[in-house]
Amino acid sequence: MATKRDYYEVLEVSRTATDEEIKSAYRKKAMMYHPDKNQGDSGAEEKFKEVAEAYEVLRDKNKRSIYDQYGHEGLRGAGAGAGGFHDPFDIFRDVFGSGFGNIFDEFFGGQRRGSRRGEKQRGRDQKIRLKLSLEEIASGVEKQVKIKKLVACDVCNGSGAKKGSQPQTCPQCQGQGEVREVSQSLFGRFVNIVTCPRCSGTGTIVTDPCPSCRGEGLMHGEETVDITVPPGVADGNYMTVRGKGNAGPQGGPPGDLIVVMEEKPHDFFTRSGSDVVYDLNISFPEVALGTEVEIPTLELEGNGDERHNKRVKINVPSGTQSGKVFRLRGKGLPELNTYRRGDLLVQVKVWTPTKLSPHEKELLEELLQQENLQPPRKKGFFDKVKEALNI
Repeated sequence: MATKRDYYEVLEVSRTATDEEIKSAYRKKAMMYHPDKNQGDSGAEEKFKEVAEAYEVLRDKNKRSIYDQYGHEGLRGAGAGAGGFHDPFDIFRDVFGSGFGNIFDEFFGGQRRGSRRGEKQRGRDQKIRLKLSLEEIASGVEKQVKIKKLVACDVCNGSGAKKGSQPQTCPQCQGQGEVREVSQSLFGRFVNIVTCPRCSGTGTIVTDPCPSCRGEGLMHGEETVDITVPPGVADGNYMTVRGKGNAGPQGGPPGDLIVVMEEKPHDFFTRSGSDVVYDLNISFPEVALGTEVEIPTLELEGNGDERHNKRVKINVPSGTQSGKVFRLRGKGLPELNTYRRGDLLVQVKVWTPTKLSPHEKELLEELLQQENLQPPRKKGFFDKVKEALNI
């Protein structure tokens, strides 16, 4: 397998390039290597695909961030591009517009690629939010998700045509899916090729529509999709499951399923990057005398309904102050696509009772008189001078 080149090198931009600089570089490279401009040159076609792949990653803030940190391996682990990248011609059309790519027909004298004409319309992408607990994020998880989406009509098998009939060649574009528009201006005659308005680019029309789907070839349905979430994802990260979106009209290819990660609030943990914070509420006598306490972790143990957070013991020395943080190394969350792991931060919070009995008040008032239980007085300037002179 050939080693992939650095995406910044492919587009010839710096690693600090702005979105506009990246787009401009893509436009320049895509025009240079477009197959219609370089017919018969397989090397140019490969470079056209390469610059499209680089642009698809670098224009996306999430994918670019993962790539900047972990490179090509990071993208594969995060599910970004795990099922391949989008069609380079679709990316070209997104940037230049649906008609611009066809200008090559007029200026370079070439024929458009047959596979781009009369192609079936792709289905819409479907976006879902997948809620995950911190425990699931810590270990990674496989989930089965039932999604509602548009599926191929089971009566006409997605063709849109009534049973026993077939879609007909579009008379307006003669099955090409595109028509030429000619306009005249002060600068001369311009020819632009656009998607056929009658068949929406499919090259066929349904003259005898299926009564079940009314010629669309689509119906509402649902599908259960297996989703593998890697350890260490963050709220807002997303992954693409290729071909699991809505079915395309009249037998067109399906769109993709975009799975956006959503971190569920936790009962007692708070996330801070790859670290996890746990507030340890503890009484004054315990911190004054010292004690041993059990702390929950993100690791789960047990089976079924008995499954619970594994606990570890830590020692709280006597004299521990409120706000003290104990760091349990490696007990936090894994960093996405690395072997590094964050820590569990145990933050001490001395609990103060709000209701006291008369006897408890009496005991505390007695303790209050003890000099050793008073907070240290802040030394002033003259106190420090006296101390220095042993006065």
